[in-house]
Amino acid sequence: MSYRMIVGLGNPGSEYAETRHNIGFRVVEALAAKHGADAWKKDRKLKGEIATLSSSKLGKQILVKPTTFMNESGVCVQKLCSFYKIPPEEVIVVYDEINLSVGEVKLSMSGSAGGHNGLADILGRIAPRFARIRVGIGAKPDKEVPLADYVLGNFSNDDASVVAASMDRYVESIELLLTLGPELAMNQINRKRKNDDSNSI
Repeated sequence: MSYRMIVGLGNPGSEYAETRHNIGFRVVEALAAKHGADAWKKDRKLKGEIATLSSSKLGKQILVKPTTFMNESGVCVQKLCSFYKIPPEEVIVVYDEINLSVGEVKLSMSGSAGGHNGLADILGRIAPRFARIRVGIGAKPDKEVPLADYVLGNFSNDDASVVAASMDRYVESIELLLTLGPELAMNQINRKRKNDDSNSI
């Protein structure tokens, strides 16, 4: 299995940059920085901010941050898949997951949107055969808080420290998927989290 496009989910605009919902943006930005990708460029027609990464280790990857808002993430993904002739099975989507603790990351190859509107929009526009890198943002501490308010809020200071300390692991998860393929990568990524206590900073 080879991959050609990595999409981080989030909302455009500086006011959303540090929110829980934008962790997907931050992970693909970290991947781009680590591997010396080309500068990010906005493409109005394709509805995304795009960078190209080329390395002997990871191959050539199109990195994407949709410039639509989260609920219409699939518009950008669909346009890019069509423009570059990339089938869904060659796409990786990185996004926030409330059912994982802060600091956790897991790889899955299928499943429902689980209440994530950005993922739901992608599933509604392309086949569900893409890979998912799910980055934990933790469950709502108060059930009375609306989900939208929670995911559009910033991390607490403690959680922000965990995210910063875990960013290398998030990026490594993508690298493992690209270099090992889904089965071996899933064994390493998903098993690793069980005994990992590095998020208790």
